[in-house]
Amino acid sequence: MLAVRLLLDITHPAHLHFFRHLVTRMRREGHEVYLAGRHKDVLLELAAGYGLVLDAFGRARPGLFSLGREMVARQTRLVRIIRRFRPHAMMAVAGTFIALPGWLKRIPTYVFYDSEHATVSNLLSYPFATCVYVPRCYLGSIRWRHERYDGYQELAYLHPDRFTPDPSVLAEAGLAPGEPFTLVRFVAWAAGHDIGKAGLGLEQKVDAVRRLGRHGRVVISTEGELPDELESMRLRLEVTRIHHLMAHAALVFGEGATMMSEAAVLGVPSVYVNPLTAGTLEEQERQYGILFGFRPDDFEAAVVKAESILAAPAAERWRAIGRRIADEKIDVTELLYRVATERPYARA
Repeated sequence: MLAVRLLLDITHPAHLHFFRHLVTRMRREGHEVYLAGRHKDVLLELAAGYGLVLDAFGRARPGLFSLGREMVARQTRLVRIIRRFRPHAMMAVAGTFIALPGWLKRIPTYVFYDSEHATVSNLLSYPFATCVYVPRCYLGSIRWRHERYDGYQELAYLHPDRFTPDPSVLAEAGLAPGEPFTLVRFVAWAAGHDIGKAGLGLEQKVDAVRRLGRHGRVVISTEGELPDELESMRLRLEVTRIHHLMAHAALVFGEGATMMSEAAVLGVPSVYVNPLTAGTLEEQERQYGILFGFRPDDFEAAVVKAESILAAPAAERWRAIGRRIADEKIDVTELLYRVATERPYARA
C-alpha cells in the first residue's frame, strides 16, 4: 500500500476522540497525518493527554458574525497548510472549515457528521465535500453525494474492541467501588447550531441535582459556570478519563447530545433534556430503549424518569443493551481507515 498523507481538521474535543484511533493506526503503518486544531473547550488539553500534537489556530466564539470571521481566517490558514503538506485526502467531523478549501484545491475531502439540525454548518460543508458519511438513522435527506453507514460516531472510540473501562477511575473521582452515582452534563449553548435555543434554567439545574442526589452521589460535567450550591459537585478529572467514569455511572442526565449517545454505547441509561434531537438519539430511544429524550418544557417528566431509573437499579440489563448495540453496529474506525486509504470518489 502506498503511503498516504492525510490532513484532519479537528475543531472540537469530540472530534479528536473520533479520529484518535485512526491517527494511531495510520502512523503505525507509515502514513503521514497532519492534525489542524482549534482553541475550543478542552481540545488542546485532551490532545496533550493522548500525546498528540495539534497545529492549533482559531478560537470558537458565540454568534454567526464570529463564525463568519473565523471561517475566513481559518480557511485561509488551511489553504496554506494544504499547499505545504500536499495531502492526498482530508477529513473532518462537520467539515465546516475544510470542505471549501478541499473543493478549491481539488483535494478529496470526506466529511462525517450526525447533527441534522446544524443547518448553517451543513450548508457550508456538504455541497463542497467529496462525500458525506452519515449514520443510517440520520434524519431527512442529503442533496449532495453521501453514504450512510450502520453505526454511530461514538463507536469510533467506544466500541468494545477499542475501549475497556478502567475501574481505577472511581478512586480518581473520589468514588468508592460500587457506589451509585449520576453523571450530569450541562452545556454552554454557544455552538452555531445552538443559536436561538436554550436548555435548563438555573433553578431547574439545582432542582434536578438535588432530586438525583437522593439516589446517590452526583458529579457534574459542565462547559460553563455553576451556581455556588453545585460547585462542590463539579467533576475534576483528567480529561482523557471521562469515558471510563461514564461507563460506571448508574445514569447520565443532562443537555449534551454526544454524551448521551456515548452513554448508550457504553450500556448506561441516559435522560436527555434538550429542544434539539438527532436520528442517532431517536434510534437509541426507539430501537434500544436506553435513552429517554425530553424537551426542557417537560423538565418535571424528565426528572421523574431519571428518578425511576435510579430507584430500580438494573445495571446488567443496561450493559446487555450496550453489547447489543456493539454487535449490531459497525466499528466506525474501520470505516474511517477504509476511506482514508482507499479514497473512494477521488476527483480526477
